[in-house]
Amino acid sequence: MSDTAAAAAASAPALPPTSPLPTVALEDAVARQFRLLEATAAHFEGEQLFSADVGVAPGPGRPRTTARVEAVLAEFFGAEDAALVQGAGTGAIRAALSTVIGPGDDLLIHRAPVYRTTGVTFRGIGVRAAEVDFNDRAALKAALASDRFRWAYVQHTRQRLADSYDLAEVIAACRAAGVRTVVDDNYAVMRTPAAGVELGADASCFSLFKLHGPEGVGLVVGARDLVGGVRRDNYSGGGQVQGHQALDALRALTHVPVLWAVQSRVGAEVAERLTAGEVDGVAEVRIANAQDRCLLIRLDRPVARELPAAAARFGAAPYPVGSNSRYEIAPLFYRMSGSALDDAPELADWTVRVNPMRAGADLVIDILRRSLAALPDPEGR
Repeated sequence: MSDTAAAAAASAPALPPTSPLPTVALEDAVARQFRLLEATAAHFEGEQLFSADVGVAPGPGRPRTTARVEAVLAEFFGAEDAALVQGAGTGAIRAALSTVIGPGDDLLIHRAPVYRTTGVTFRGIGVRAAEVDFNDRAALKAALASDRFRWAYVQHTRQRLADSYDLAEVIAACRAAGVRTVVDDNYAVMRTPAAGVELGADASCFSLFKLHGPEGVGLVVGARDLVGGVRRDNYSGGGQVQGHQALDALRALTHVPVLWAVQSRVGAEVAERLTAGEVDGVAEVRIANAQDRCLLIRLDRPVARELPAAAARFGAAPYPVGSNSRYEIAPLFYRMSGSALDDAPELADWTVRVNPMRAGADLVIDILRRSLAALPDPEGR
């Protein structure tokens, strides 16, 4: 290594320690798939799985097929009710929050950069978001004891790379203080052992597009009063998730638990092999829930901005579609998420985000090795 390259490497920012969320073992994922089909059988008769209706059907006020799928998902997540909505994960969060909180109301949130589309929702509703560090149990307890809040909003995955709070503990603390919770379960549902609603939250909100479902479909699952409010607000026929969309989402969901378990296992293998030094040019590796569960790979030279385009030439996806949508099969080589870069902008030139998607560890490592070899070193060679 030349003096210039050595100086650049010495000045590189280190990755912070991360606290990855727990994953689901393959055997447990298979059991989860089977349980989803058991719930499906409880609410569908055979031919109903091959046909779907549309419109504001008398009685349910939405397609009957949509109502059946909602019943399946409510049972699967152990919740009182569920509502399918348009707008994917953002639409689900917006529908839930606008039902329970209004302009000028206080909403307790974690002290961290807010996911961009969630920030738009906060502004649109006009809530007063009050931040407290959820990693600090004492600070959270003090905020909850203030009697200022009726609702808290919690993101299941990490907003900051160094976040370590336990979702179940945050929900339990809120419940003990009489504060109800809405959980953003995007990127976490089906990948972690339990969604927020399964841990006691009043609602989990997430995108079914991120779970191989059709574009634009999201889910709010949780307490009957909250979900009922979502449904009452979404009375227009044009706003309904139509029956064929609901069935498509359910069919896709049956594949997800096993896919996610395999993907998590591959990510762990890649991290282990890179940490062992299998690829020259890799300085550090972290498994992180920076949006989706991924690998954060810090390079020994500042070429992270250029690497995705190089990786695309060797078969990688250079940008996400829905972060684990049905379209994404090739390994993703991409920049860190916007909210993560808001928190740690110094990593932008040095760190790349990698998700194996449907690939094995060998392909991910081969693409990384070839991409680094294709990029010039800092001295332009």
